[in-house]
Amino acid sequence: MGALTRDGAGARLLLDVQATLGEGPLWSERDSRLYFVDIRAATLHALSLDSGALDSWTLPTQIGWAIERAAGGLVVGLQDSIALLQLDPWRLQRLVDPHPHDPAMRLNDAKAGPGGQIFAGSMNDSDTDRSDGCLYRLDADGVLHTVDRGYRICNGPAISLDQRTLYHSDTARRVIYAYPLAADGTLGPRRVWKRFSKPEGFPDGMTVDAEGALWVAHWGAGCISRFADDGRLLRRVALPVSQPTSLTFAGPRLDRLIVTSARDGLSAEQLAREPLAGGLFELDNEGVRGMPAWQYGG
Repeated sequence: MGALTRDGAGARLLLDVQATLGEGPLWSERDSRLYFVDIRAATLHALSLDSGALDSWTLPTQIGWAIERAAGGLVVGLQDSIALLQLDPWRLQRLVDPHPHDPAMRLNDAKAGPGGQIFAGSMNDSDTDRSDGCLYRLDADGVLHTVDRGYRICNGPAISLDQRTLYHSDTARRVIYAYPLAADGTLGPRRVWKRFSKPEGFPDGMTVDAEGALWVAHWGAGCISRFADDGRLLRRVALPVSQPTSLTFAGPRLDRLIVTSARDGLSAEQLAREPLAGGLFELDNEGVRGMPAWQYGG
């Protein structure tokens, strides 16, 4: 990767939320708010980019992600289930538990697909050296399919601009895979799309922009990268924190690139060097725009 200092050039602090493990940013055009979660705090946040107003809700277990539901409300990935969530009035309805007999497992990251399905990954939260993680597909009819196994830390699903490729990372193994994606959500055999060196950190959350490039958060390396669809590095942006987790394009024009980050696992000395760890950041995206998020069709 080369020398890259975390001076924050090209990034500004949007919200000093000090999330333990910020994740899952989602721009809701319907609600005109940015949803994101703090996994460890079992908290769902919603931020107005116009006013800066922040609303927060505590869930009964750790929450990995929130996705809009076409019928209204959200779908959320909890430690023990995928559930439907209505915020006002509050109503939480569990749909399915992907791992009912193993409390060490939890859902970690997810995205909706163009067919109204959800692609979600899991991990062993007690031992990330174990290859217990799975990639799931939740169809609009509520049926959950296990589509791949053997992951250590599932992360960052993203779908290519032509909707024919699903990108998915195994963070602990420093690799992003690419799966052929059919119109019905079926995945073909995966291939290695890109491996990351130790100085490049660990590939975490991802998003695809309107030009088809893939943006990747580098946990442990304090930067965001933009890659062409053939894996060529197009741009790298330093952050003032070492643990960015995910990112998305937000705002009515989808021209604001928002990054979540984490304090989880940092020592007191590291936190002293990174006082903004766990914050929400906005990058200078040089005029690039994102794509609208798909919704769950169930």
